[in-house]
Amino acid sequence: MKIAIDARGVNWYRGTGIGTYTDKILRYMIKTHKEIFYQIYWSGKDYDEFEGDNTKILMASKKNHKFFEQYYFPCNLKDDNVDIYHIPQNGIGISEKINCKKVVTIHDLIPYILPETVGKGYLAKFLQEMPRIIDLSDGIITVSECSKKDILKFFPNSKDKIFVTPLAADDKYKPLDKEKCKNIIKENYNINKPFILYIGGFSSRKNVKSLILAFSKIYKKLEEEYNLVIIGSNKDDINILKDFSIDLNVETLVKFTGFVSEDLLPVFYNACNVFVYPSLYEGFGLPPLEAMSCGIPVITSNISSIPEVVGDGGILIDPFDTDILENSLEKLLNDENLRNSLSLKALERSRNFSWEKTSEKTVESYKKILDAN
Repeated sequence: MKIAIDARGVNWYRGTGIGTYTDKILRYMIKTHKEIFYQIYWSGKDYDEFEGDNTKILMASKKNHKFFEQYYFPCNLKDDNVDIYHIPQNGIGISEKINCKKVVTIHDLIPYILPETVGKGYLAKFLQEMPRIIDLSDGIITVSECSKKDILKFFPNSKDKIFVTPLAADDKYKPLDKEKCKNIIKENYNINKPFILYIGGFSSRKNVKSLILAFSKIYKKLEEEYNLVIIGSNKDDINILKDFSIDLNVETLVKFTGFVSEDLLPVFYNACNVFVYPSLYEGFGLPPLEAMSCGIPVITSNISSIPEVVGDGGILIDPFDTDILENSLEKLLNDENLRNSLSLKALERSRNFSWEKTSEKTVESYKKILDAN
């Protein structure tokens, strides 16, 4: 079997869910399924990590991406007798001229579910392109049963070509020496107190305001003095959140770190006491799984795909009810035994997910798509 994959997103979307997904499935498929030949469309550096006896790297510039998508890729796929062409970035860039089987990974339908939470340009493009992408694809891979249901809600005729391949946390998310991690955070970020952690972006869909509000109502009731640490680049709605913490008189306790390198994220997870993720919608939701893989107690939402991921490994709450978030947070922070118990459950649950399993399910999907009429 010869598979071509649009891996340009590894560099274009590095640090995002799509970039990580493309990188990981490709690495593990190349490693564990050497009987498959992989034709890899690439852009940027670090392609040497994917070179091997069963791979071929083809460079494509970002500047002329439409030429590559509409002309070069279709001709190359035909000339090299490729069996399946996989586009991991929600099918963006698919062409009608491709004559082999076409597979797209649709991570979520957020523009359909919560259109008010995405930019107008992206919203218009997504809504315009998605019906065509669904129609052109021979197979659709998605990352959760929740996302599958959403796809079927808007595109009911696609039922027979959807395959679910859950994501995973990277191997670097694992239990580390907690005191060492706390010292690293103290030295580099001047955070000396025990802290609650949030990682995951600042779109209104992420519901970070509710976390800050809940913290402002309970911090005086806690047995220790806590910080709320919020990690993310200084863009999007971060200034709204900073102003909100000032309005609530907790600006000295809420620490906005700005961008944090990926290598330091496991240190932050391990150093925190509790990870909170009150998102209103996720196609999968990697941050809770990353925290659980580090053995950290998690409070997160009981809606969309998150319960599929967290199961009984965390505390699931209604993200629209700030009172429940407050009560859960106060109870967990004031009960060390509960935190220890939840830490063990989190670790146990996290073992259900691995990139090996994701890549294996992806290859299984390819085979079924190839065998289908």
